[in-house]
Amino acid sequence: MLRYALHREGFTHTYQSSGNGMSVLSVTTELTVWCRKGCFIWKEDGFTVTHSAADPVGAARLITRHFRRPADEESPDTREHDSADRPPTDSVR
Repeated sequence: MLRYALHREGFTHTYQSSGNGMSVLSVTTELTVWCRKGCFIWKEDGFTVTHSAADPVGAARLITRHFRRPADEESPDTREHDSADRPPTDSVR
């Protein structure tokens, strides 16, 4: 469910694997989220963050706040060049 909540927040290219009582979700090159024993677990600025697995939408919001800057905080120069240099975020599968 976290994968779908993150997708709605704009993280469209995620990879998931499950086994041995644990699930791993690769969200970005900087972010991997583990789900184990009823908790989502990830690292932010060197600290381990945990959040209840019963609240995937809340976890997605926390992750989005930390790993995405709001568009209005970006400089105009960044916005002009980023879109041309960035690959598309959606793919047909």
